[in-house]
Amino acid sequence: MFKIDLKNRKPIYEQVIENFKRQIISGKFTENTRVPSIRDMARELGVNPNTVQKAYRELESQKYFYTVIGQGSFIAAPPEEETSKEVTSLYEKLAGIVRELIFRGESKSEIGLYISNMEDKND
Repeated sequence: MFKIDLKNRKPIYEQVIENFKRQIISGKFTENTRVPSIRDMARELGVNPNTVQKAYRELESQKYFYTVIGQGSFIAAPPEEETSKEVTSLYEKLAGIVRELIFRGESKSEIGLYISNMEDKND
């Protein structure tokens, strides 16, 4: 599925979260797809099941996963309506990244072109 970088300073459970989010957002995982069990995922990644459980709980709290007792965890449907607070937070993060790119010498047009190319890759 994906690999974990044990030398990375980022906690393993955060790497699991990021990997799942990346695959969900890119469309590799679709709505209602069953994800591996905590035990299977821990075995595949070579990590403690408690680490995977923490990641799964966080993904569920962020509404990327949902759990059916006795059946497992599944990819949740994309939210139909984001709350304005969550969207505002994402735009604030984006603005910070754009400001840093400009500070590092990237032009607004280069950034816009990059974003446009990202959209084309997701189609």
